[in-house]
Amino acid sequence: MSHYDVYAIGNALVDSQYEVSDAQLNAAGVEKRHMTLIDAARRTELLSHVYGVPAHRTGGGSAGNTVVAVAQLGGKAFYSCRVADDELGDFYTQDLLSHGVATNLAHTRAPEGQTGVCLVMVTPDAERSMSTFLGATADIDATSLHPHDIAKSKVYYMEGYLAASPTGLDAALKGRQMAVDAGVALATTLSDMTMINFCRPGLDAMVGSPETGTLDYLFCNEEEAQVWCGSTDLAQICRQLSQQARVVCLTRSAKGCLVLEGDKVIEVPAVKVKAVDTNGAGDMFAGAFLYAVTHGHSHAQAALLANQCAAKVVSQVGNRLSQQDVNALKSAFEKHALLHA
Repeated sequence: MSHYDVYAIGNALVDSQYEVSDAQLNAAGVEKRHMTLIDAARRTELLSHVYGVPAHRTGGGSAGNTVVAVAQLGGKAFYSCRVADDELGDFYTQDLLSHGVATNLAHTRAPEGQTGVCLVMVTPDAERSMSTFLGATADIDATSLHPHDIAKSKVYYMEGYLAASPTGLDAALKGRQMAVDAGVALATTLSDMTMINFCRPGLDAMVGSPETGTLDYLFCNEEEAQVWCGSTDLAQICRQLSQQARVVCLTRSAKGCLVLEGDKVIEVPAVKVKAVDTNGAGDMFAGAFLYAVTHGHSHAQAALLANQCAAKVVSQVGNRLSQQDVNALKSAFEKHALLHA
């Protein structure tokens, strides 16, 4: 009997989100659509550029968003991460617990320092540009893992951003081996073009091989897939990605997503919405997909739910959905699944 549907490891970050103009983004020197790692001095500088702009604060971190999505949909999730003993660390811990996500933070005393933050700047075209100060999460290591809970989970999910941290990557890979030894399904996300360009070896290790255990689920968007495969030819990309995991979810924004299973390609259409803010959409997609497949739904059905949840995220400001919105999406999905059973 599994304790958790999804056990994840990733960066604990508190998101501070600002709506800015393209001119403000350029003045701040932030690269559009990308995630950039920053230090404390750069964080202070960026805050001066958004002084007076209302901030929307939420719990964040890519895998953190994913496990919250799993829990909101009714699944059981565990999150291994690292915060500091400060106000933001308390905020992050309580945010996970309030969403019903189990975490190592509830069993350990946080170290001194600063909890990681992500300054998210959203421009009028709905694109999100992220500047991440890792803080305490830069030193996440294998002590954050709960081996017993990994072994009792259905899916072990690694956040691709951990490829940028030597200790974080080591922890993710040790957890990966624990999952392989216990017969737990493996999942990861390519996360961002920055990770692919500068941290490829770490991502390669997470994706793995027949010798280290092949991935069951791989998540990426089309832009990441193009960089990963070194091609813009969709057919070639699909052929390459299908060799990386048993199931690949390739999201394509307004074009929906492709689910790759060996030689089979399933097209799942997108939900038409007016995009307001893309922050958290990919994280929500992964969470909804993993919730569905761990609750008996087909990969095509799972992608349908994931598309619907991600579309709701991009139609609002913020990286998370309200429980009311999630309940409505889940109810509509379950009715659809019954009709097409």
